[in-house]
Amino acid sequence: MKILVAPLNWGLGHASRCVPLIQQWLNEGHEVVLAGDGDSLTLLRKHFPKLRYAYLAPLRLRYSNGNSQVWAMAKSLPQLLKWGIQDHVMLGALLKEERFDRVVSDNRFGLFVKGEGANGRKANVNGEGANVHIETIYITHQLQIRLPKGWRWAEGLLRRWHKRIWRHYDEVWVPDYADEAKSLSRWLGHLGERQGAEEKKIRYIGPLSRFAADRDVRNGNEMVTGMPRESAEAYAVVAVLSGLEPQRSILEREIVQRYQGSGQRVLVVQGLPGKPMTRVKRGNITIVPYMGDEELQQALLGAQKIIARSGYSTIMDLHALGVLGKAELIPTPGQSEQEYLAEVMAKGEK
Repeated sequence: MKILVAPLNWGLGHASRCVPLIQQWLNEGHEVVLAGDGDSLTLLRKHFPKLRYAYLAPLRLRYSNGNSQVWAMAKSLPQLLKWGIQDHVMLGALLKEERFDRVVSDNRFGLFVKGEGANGRKANVNGEGANVHIETIYITHQLQIRLPKGWRWAEGLLRRWHKRIWRHYDEVWVPDYADEAKSLSRWLGHLGERQGAEEKKIRYIGPLSRFAADRDVRNGNEMVTGMPRESAEAYAVVAVLSGLEPQRSILEREIVQRYQGSGQRVLVVQGLPGKPMTRVKRGNITIVPYMGDEELQQALLGAQKIIARSGYSTIMDLHALGVLGKAELIPTPGQSEQEYLAEVMAKGEK
């Protein structure tokens, strides 16, 4: 089976949680082709340097500097709609050049194929009327979308809007437990009693983490970093950053200011896989643009304290390592989904 995998480029989490899926398919003997844009595609290419890749429509969003992202996201809606259409067109062009059995989209809106088939969607891939079945998968942990207080009245509208997107796909995969009481996404990833015909395509596949993925060195699928290895246990605090600018940089500056001169050894992982692999030391603080999974796993396990955004993929990674209890989760200001997840984790529901 030939599989196209394309994560959303909004932070690194959408790409990192695709790693264990890609590794599993490779282990099963399937052919995987990567697709996407920006840092998320860079991350997957670093994990799987021998896999072919294709570029899709770029998405270049930015957060505001303040504590509300409502207007920043509202102003981005036309861009998001245009981006989804561009993705759909580019997928169509790609399918005319190459046959895929499955297309897997992690929150990219436009990677569905029009028409219906017995076991998937129909696609005219050669321009001559021949139809082939292509299975399309949509990955998301947000079946419901949290909005800030004062805007909760619109959550139902957003849920229905999101459903209009994912109903075009054959299946919707939620990376979480089906039992909401033990799930990591809680309300976000569950619809409660709202179960209609479309909801039957939802599948809970369990949490996904790159730290649970098997490494396959023989096939060249090991993370390539070029970073010198140090003793991970030497760091008392490990900060792992991600997300859109300028909030990513703002948090980095705050962490450096908090710990500079504290006497504690601090590691700051910037979450910038496209930057050259350098190691900068500012007194007791070491700053690296990115780390390979093995190095990062050792650092997180050895740290006394972990600082990170409360993004869902980060929570899945920390859950997989059993270190959620020592994490300080800082939501991006105004990003209601992260604020909700931080509240859930703060209540000890880890």
